[in-house]
Amino acid sequence: MADGDNVMVNVNQPLHMDSDPPLLETYKTLFTNSKTSSNNHDHRLVAVEERHLPLIDLSRLSHNETEKERCQKEIARAASQWGFFQVVNHGISMELLEMLREEQVRVFKQPFHHKCREDKFLNFSAGSYRWGTPTSYFLRQLSWSEAFHIPVNDISSTPMEPFATKVAILAQKLAEILAEKLGHKSSFFQESCLPSTCYIRLNRYPPCPIPSDIYGLMPHTDSDFLTILHQDQVGGLQLVKDGQWFAVKPNPEALVINIGDLFQAWSNDCYKSVKHCAVTHPTKERFSAAYFLCPSYETVIESCSMPSVYRKFSFREYRQKVQEDVQLHGYKVGLSRFLV
Repeated sequence: MADGDNVMVNVNQPLHMDSDPPLLETYKTLFTNSKTSSNNHDHRLVAVEERHLPLIDLSRLSHNETEKERCQKEIARAASQWGFFQVVNHGISMELLEMLREEQVRVFKQPFHHKCREDKFLNFSAGSYRWGTPTSYFLRQLSWSEAFHIPVNDISSTPMEPFATKVAILAQKLAEILAEKLGHKSSFFQESCLPSTCYIRLNRYPPCPIPSDIYGLMPHTDSDFLTILHQDQVGGLQLVKDGQWFAVKPNPEALVINIGDLFQAWSNDCYKSVKHCAVTHPTKERFSAAYFLCPSYETVIESCSMPSVYRKFSFREYRQKVQEDVQLHGYKVGLSRFLV
């Protein structure tokens, strides 16, 4: 479908299941207007080349010092050149990941009105369930998805707790390696990123009637230190490399790691927070789960070397500026707001 073509969607069609959020009904004005944004923050949703991310075997960290050093250098190189990489032998078993997937399906299959009252029916904090994009002005700003954004503290004593425990250890290990490769052996991440400040996000992307025009999740960078993603085999993750968008080929044994804005600022632009998105599928639903390594709102982010590219800022200030930009412009501006 070319830009400007009419979008033919029956906005009155029934939901497939009573568990689905009412995306068509709620955003029918965007469909009937069928106008897409023409700003530079969009890319056309067409078939793009599928590529493999750098793949790193973390079992090498337990080998001799030479192999351990090579592995650590590969991690730092991927964070610098790609901002994304995949890891295998990461310490989280396939059985644990399958248990996570089963729990995720169970939660999302709950009736929609139960999910909207997650504090009553699902024992999650009020406000953790999210769907669509309330700030969207154009069809291209709509995210065709639903999610639970859950503080790690809230996951204790649930079937997801073993995954949360293991993935938090992995995140701290990777953050420590990335800091050491910049010459810093500090306890900053251990002290700043706690179970009360980090999050698990469970994502579901329902089948979409016009996947060529609607994102599952809009292009963005992550507002954290780093993200660890487990995705299913449907595929849909895309990212920018050397100015071009490409699709990430799913690997059933790997977790996807990406650098967030805070690590880019802390590393003084040595590590890259890369724009990425999720695309939709016309007939298949897609699931993913992400762990976000986040500090407290009071934590001050400053570059680990001089001269600094960015001024000092607190995580609270950063989040507030992101929210202001999304409300005002419909998209996140991010780190460029904090350049010296």
